[in-house]
Amino acid sequence: MITRKSGILILMRHGQSQWNQENRFTGWADVPLTVQGQKEAQQAAEKLRGMVLDRAFTSPLERARRTLTIVLETLGQNDIPIQIEDGFKARNYGDLQGENKDEMRVKHGADQVHLWRRSYDVPPPGGESLQQAQQRVQAAFDELVRPRWHQGENILIVSHGNALRSLAMHLKGLSPDEVRQLEIPTGQSLMFTLDPDGSASDQGVL
Repeated sequence: MITRKSGILILMRHGQSQWNQENRFTGWADVPLTVQGQKEAQQAAEKLRGMVLDRAFTSPLERARRTLTIVLETLGQNDIPIQIEDGFKARNYGDLQGENKDEMRVKHGADQVHLWRRSYDVPPPGGESLQQAQQRVQAAFDELVRPRWHQGENILIVSHGNALRSLAMHLKGLSPDEVRQLEIPTGQSLMFTLDPDGSASDQGVL
């Protein structure tokens, strides 16, 4: 059983979206969850049974907001404070947004597309690198989340793959090379607690 005032942080990726299903670069496009994505949100909620959340944060994009709604409804915790924050939006994929990933590999080469998707400091054309996305995600986290977490609140952030990769990179102390290997599937959550010295302790995948 997870105790109420533990200072637990949950980073949850939204459920499968329509463009996830279609293998498209989504970025800032506001696309809905699929039926499978709604099921993934319910399954993610079940893994939080026994935890009492104090507040939640999410991005303004529908796939993240809908996932959070499903999670809180499933847990019966709809009454907690919720903050929608632009800083937790998905990474901007620029000119790749809406394009099929396989078609882009054919057009640009698999290595180049992998570099755009997984490198730390190489942005896709017209978009953000992970490093650039991390700056705004980290700023939102430090201002809005970290103080409450350090006060012992249990906090859920429902966001997007690259936004959460950038947070996990910071909390887990990953190098740019190590973050290349980090993948957070739709509907998956990462859990962190606080050590006595205030540093984050990685509790693994939920």
